[in-house]
Amino acid sequence: MADAEKPRSERRAPAGAAVLQKDVTLAIQAAVLTELAKHGYGRLSIEAVARRAGVGKTAVYRRWSSKLQMVVEVVSAAAVKVMPVPDTGTLSGDIRELLDAGAEAMRHPLASQIVPDLLAEAARNPDIAETLENTLRETQQGLSAVMIKNAVERGDLPPDTDVELALDMVFGPLYWRVAVTRRPVSDSYLDRLAEGATAALIGAHTPEERPAG
Repeated sequence: MADAEKPRSERRAPAGAAVLQKDVTLAIQAAVLTELAKHGYGRLSIEAVARRAGVGKTAVYRRWSSKLQMVVEVVSAAAVKVMPVPDTGTLSGDIRELLDAGAEAMRHPLASQIVPDLLAEAARNPDIAETLENTLRETQQGLSAVMIKNAVERGDLPPDTDVELALDMVFGPLYWRVAVTRRPVSDSYLDRLAEGATAALIGAHTPEERPAG
């Protein structure tokens, strides 16, 4: 690996290439999140990311072909790390655990600055909007799909449960409270939200009772 791709603190270290490759990627990812939080997407540049990570621009371009691809993949990877796949044994327990992780992630200073900024950019740029929606929603739907699959296997929900609807029911109110109204999120609020989302999911897939004819 060329010295230009190595973090400055690692350029003289005798570490193996595989370990160094991972370190370089982690350094760049951290730099992307910091630059996004400090300057926003519009003012973010690959040059600034490389400088903050202590690497050359070629190290960034070896991993991502554009600023948009870099930002979306890094933000998506960060989201996956903080969002566990819940398996508590009950639908309500899984939803509560997912809400707790989501609230913690959205309260993080980086997330509270980055997410609103990216959404604002998405409103102005159709390419950003489409890429951001597809990538982030795919990430969240993956988590929801596992949760719904477990619920179906336990008999909590029917096999035809709408995964996208489940995602909206669980995360929609939480995002509105944290990112839009910016109201506090307490444990009791998350308990009530989990109960409401569970009831809504079950209700959405329960056939309506018809009066006897």
